[in-house]
Amino acid sequence: MCRKIGSNLLATSLLFTFLLLLSAGLAFAEPALNQTRSAGITPGGPSNPGDKSSLIVTPDYLIGPEDVLEITVWRNADLSKLVSVRPDGRISLPLIGDVSAVGKTASQLAEDIANKLKEYKENPQVSIVVKEVNSYAIYVLGEVAKPGKYPLKSKTTLLQAITLASGFTPTAARNKIVVFRFGKDGEGQIKIKASYDDIVLRDGSNQNIELKPGDQIVVPSETMVLVP
Repeated sequence: MCRKIGSNLLATSLLFTFLLLLSAGLAFAEPALNQTRSAGITPGGPSNPGDKSSLIVTPDYLIGPEDVLEITVWRNADLSKLVSVRPDGRISLPLIGDVSAVGKTASQLAEDIANKLKEYKENPQVSIVVKEVNSYAIYVLGEVAKPGKYPLKSKTTLLQAITLASGFTPTAARNKIVVFRFGKDGEGQIKIKASYDDIVLRDGSNQNIELKPGDQIVVPSETMVLVP
C-alpha cells in the first residue's frame, strides 16, 4: 500500500515538474516569437517574399540600363560573362565588342550575340539570364521640387511623374517639358515634348504619355528657354 502511494506521489511530482518546465519554455519562447513577427519574419519562411518576387522576370521582359546580365556561351568560358548594361544601352563582350541591349528581350539579345560570334566560332550557342533588374525607373530632372530617380512600380504617366517629384518650382517652364527616351533597340534617343497647360487645360491629353523604364523627364527653367 505504501509503495503504491509513493509511486503515485512520485508520478504526480514528475508531472508537476514537467508542467512547470513546459510553462517556462513557452514563456521564454513567446517574446522571441513576437520579436520575430514584429521584424517582418515568418518562422520557417523568407524574411520578405516580395524581395524574391521582384527578381523574377518573364520571357518578354525588355532589358534596360543598369540591368545585370549573365551571358553564357556554351563550351566557352572566356566569352561567358556577367555584365551590366551601360547607361548608353550597350554591353561589351570579348571579340565582338559593343552590343546594343536596351529594348530587347533576353532571347533576342542572345540571338544577336550568337550571330556576331559566328565570325569567330562555328554554331555558337548563347543563353542569357537577367540576374538583376535595375532599370525599372524614371528620372525627373530640372525645375521640380524633388528631382531624382523614381522606381516604376506600375503604369505611370507624365503627370504622375511630376507629382512623384512633388510638382514644379516657381521658375519651371512647365509648358516646355521634354522626355528623353531610348530609341528602338537602344539606338540613340528620341525627344518628346509636352506642355502641362495643354494636358490639363486644353485638348492635349495625348501628351500625357505613359512612361517607359529609363525615361528622363526634364523640366527646364524659364531662364533657360530660348526665344524662337
